[in-house]
Amino acid sequence: MNKENNKQNLTSSPLPAGEGKGVRLLLDDGTVFHGKSFGYEKTVAGEVVFNTAMTGYPESLTDPSYAGQLMTLTYPLVGNYGVPPFTVEPNGLATFMESGHIHAEAIIVSDYSENYNHWNAVESLDDWLKREQVPGITGIDTRELTKILREHGVMMGKIVFDDEPDSGQWGVDNYGDINYVDRVSCKDIIAYAGTESLHLSVDAPAAQLNAQLSDLDSRILNLNSGSLNLNSGSLDLNSRRKKRVLLVDCGVKTNIIRCLLKRDVTVVRVPWDYDYNGLEFDGLFISNGPGDPDTCDAAVQNIRKAMKDEALPIFGICMGNQLLAKAGGAKIYKLKYGHRSHNQPVRMVGTERCFITSQNHGYAVDNGTLNEDWEPLFINMNDGSNEGIRHKRNPWFSAQFHPEAASGPTDTEFLFDDFVKLVMGGF
Repeated sequence: MNKENNKQNLTSSPLPAGEGKGVRLLLDDGTVFHGKSFGYEKTVAGEVVFNTAMTGYPESLTDPSYAGQLMTLTYPLVGNYGVPPFTVEPNGLATFMESGHIHAEAIIVSDYSENYNHWNAVESLDDWLKREQVPGITGIDTRELTKILREHGVMMGKIVFDDEPDSGQWGVDNYGDINYVDRVSCKDIIAYAGTESLHLSVDAPAAQLNAQLSDLDSRILNLNSGSLNLNSGSLDLNSRRKKRVLLVDCGVKTNIIRCLLKRDVTVVRVPWDYDYNGLEFDGLFISNGPGDPDTCDAAVQNIRKAMKDEALPIFGICMGNQLLAKAGGAKIYKLKYGHRSHNQPVRMVGTERCFITSQNHGYAVDNGTLNEDWEPLFINMNDGSNEGIRHKRNPWFSAQFHPEAASGPTDTEFLFDDFVKLVMGGF
């Protein structure tokens, strides 16, 4: 841990006596913040990042893209609407969360509200964190912390309790050296069709998997035979099955799967490094995920195999944008402090159309390394960084932001429509 620049030792206004143990946030540049703990009491380390959204902490904490990170919220009051119940839909997707559990290493807030009030809340943020064994810090000047990260870039940090000595070691590898995608990706193949889901073994031969997927499609078609619209485009009349999207799970959010399902396709979710090219599918989707995309070479190689079929529609979101770019020969770089908010403005290249988007990423595609077959699709209006790419001839495109997390009623959710239209055979 670098102690050379220990210029700041910052203490916020103390909490009432007896509320939380004293705790320190140690940054890699030597800065120390003092606060009080809430949630689960344990020492953790990770990359310290900030999110400027005013709401959405249940969704953000359960977003797999936050794995390995200490999430700082700049909005001053956090916790006042509690936490919704953890319920699942018939197909196994979490109803109100983005995954089955919290992925962030810790949450850092200025003022934690013990009192909460919301029609859908069943417990406090404090109780939820304790149950998930995730620590929180309150009483931190999160805006001062954000200024440090903005000026010097995101850095490693560590939560240490005042009554415990600091070992001087992080206890974890540097954030960029860890393959977090491997930690959060599914381990089995999961097929979603309508309200049903089916778990399949990654060790099964492709022919067996294709047969099992066909059985699922047949069952769904039989269950819904009275309500099928044969002209909807989602039904493959030759094989009597719905169109099938192969989803590479690098840490996918549940609402991405939900956005695909509501467009009447079957979704086959596979682990990030699974070679899916022997399976039968009509479109390839590459999901969001945590960490450095350079740790995901197996995913890049499988995308390149899929690209041999130039008519295959491909759509990527967030890390999916970066992996698609890498498969196309481009390079990725790390942003100084990333984009993590609900109000990032992007412009569609070649138009004056601008959109307010939800984002959560720390890496970006280097536009200058895109070869002549590719071009930027969106750019960020704040810093000019890449927000999406597209192939000039083939049906391949991606977005760095999250169209499924629309900042307004729909916003950029039309990208799912564009992708599914390609899957259905449209242009």
